[in-house]
Amino acid sequence: MQFEVWAPKAQDQVVLRLEDADRPMERDPEREGWWLAQAPATDGSRYGFALDGGLVLPDPRSRRQPDGPDGTSAVVDQAAYAWQVEWAGRPLPGAVLYELHIGTFTREGTLDAAAEQLAPLAELGITHVELMPLCPFPGSHGWGYEGVSLWAVHEPYGGPEALKRFVDTAHGLGIGVVLDVVHNHLGPAGNYLPQFGPYFTDTHHTPWGAAVNLDAPGSDEVRAYLLESALAWLRDYRLDGLRLDAVHALADGRALTFLEELSTAVDALAAGVGRPLFLIAESDLADPRTTTPRTEGGLGLHAQWNDDFHHALHTALTGESQGYYADFARAPLAAVAKTLSRAFFHDGTYSTFRGRVHGRPVDRTRTPAHRFLGYAQTHDQVGNRALGDRLSATLSPGLLACAAVLVLTGPHTPMLFMGEEWGAATPWQFFTDHPDPVLAEAVRTGRRREFAAHGWAEEDIPDPQDPATRERSCLDRTEIEKEPHARLLAWHRELIALRHGQPDLADPDLATVKVAFDEAARWLAYRRGDLRIAVNLSDRSAEIPLGGGGRVLAAWEPVRAPGADGVLRLPPESCVVLTDS
Repeated sequence: MQFEVWAPKAQDQVVLRLEDADRPMERDPEREGWWLAQAPATDGSRYGFALDGGLVLPDPRSRRQPDGPDGTSAVVDQAAYAWQVEWAGRPLPGAVLYELHIGTFTREGTLDAAAEQLAPLAELGITHVELMPLCPFPGSHGWGYEGVSLWAVHEPYGGPEALKRFVDTAHGLGIGVVLDVVHNHLGPAGNYLPQFGPYFTDTHHTPWGAAVNLDAPGSDEVRAYLLESALAWLRDYRLDGLRLDAVHALADGRALTFLEELSTAVDALAAGVGRPLFLIAESDLADPRTTTPRTEGGLGLHAQWNDDFHHALHTALTGESQGYYADFARAPLAAVAKTLSRAFFHDGTYSTFRGRVHGRPVDRTRTPAHRFLGYAQTHDQVGNRALGDRLSATLSPGLLACAAVLVLTGPHTPMLFMGEEWGAATPWQFFTDHPDPVLAEAVRTGRRREFAAHGWAEEDIPDPQDPATRERSCLDRTEIEKEPHARLLAWHRELIALRHGQPDLADPDLATVKVAFDEAARWLAYRRGDLRIAVNLSDRSAEIPLGGGGRVLAAWEPVRAPGADGVLRLPPESCVVLTDS
């Protein structure tokens, strides 16, 4: 087989180390900076590259790292796996997503163990699981955002074949698979890319240091590296979509941006394989151009997380007002109403958190609502809290039910965070497993200092390196049979069934969403076609002028449809879905 590597930093030689035998590589006469070698190899053959007499390094495009980021690479025969399911794909419109972390979705923390728990998600009505990053990272356990080897699967999770088995199982249950990929930085340990070429540049700086090189000299090959890795996930593992981490942190000054290149390539691949593929951006820019089609001057990504909806909902439910919640907390129900009907709260408004005007309005006449993901909880919004506490730690079951109805009946594409469907009591905390004691201590100290600045005692912050921190974060499925967890699970199942069964809940027209609210009385109601949804976040009963008639489709507490006076009398911390017909 042919081995090749882009190594423009090599001055004189590159040697292929294949199963303890060294083979000199030759320069590619047609591609500057590339080195080639032919050698017999099979699935599992171990190899690496040594530049100018240096140490043997893993392949930047390694498909497998059996011994972790610092070990040699292994050949993967992508054709060796016998796929069991013929899969036509599932498009994003009409989806209900479920974000999960392989390492804590089960105690075992593997792809195979996670696959065994997919059937309940299919029964719940989930259409796609969104996996947190799978690329290799130091140690066994971590969030995955410090990954390296962007083409490989973390070995403790099961490696590349385990991912194929997981995807096969999901597709057999009718569930699509989305993968979170990180292009804006690589982890601090096991990152050997700078020894090969200009993968990073000091032209820009990010919170992680030098920026990934998307626009400086040598960036053509860096962009190709990222783009081709993205396509490999979709093609070789038959994934249905990618979530792109923090695209606002991609420093890219070129006229044709990397994101446009990527969306163009993914659309072409979708046409080639004959099934829908999509890209979901995480972006804090509140910029509709992220998901505007390329033909209309946008980047052409297919959807984006909408943190504005989350922040509005979170402040309405909890009353928190610190940090970026401050702008939403002034009038939280007004903020929820705006994000339900206009997607972004910050659409050219002043942000006190940023100290400037932020965002851009969404053109509701041509922007379908499914391009925005709506959620009450995510790995970020739970795990980046000091104690990793979920909403279930502080809210009543009734308020959790209200959160669910707002997420699952809103115009956006809804997403749940693993365990949310039964109000999991387990936290989801920040944990790492760095073998390097210096890096481990730096992470531990940095985490505690970060929250000490916000008034937390350092000893109260969980130690990221303590295995117990990860153990506490694993889901406990014994909760499901207990109350109030069983009731919350049934409520989520009922709402998801309504979403799939009621065409009005799939209407992508933001302009038709009509919202009313009373900030002081803490109720909010909105119309979606013939459906009316109302929530009462107060600890007192609410009288909501909803209009007469109709019938109840789903209710958290017993409630009657409005009578002749047109008033809905909704119990405290409760919610209802009604239909006019």
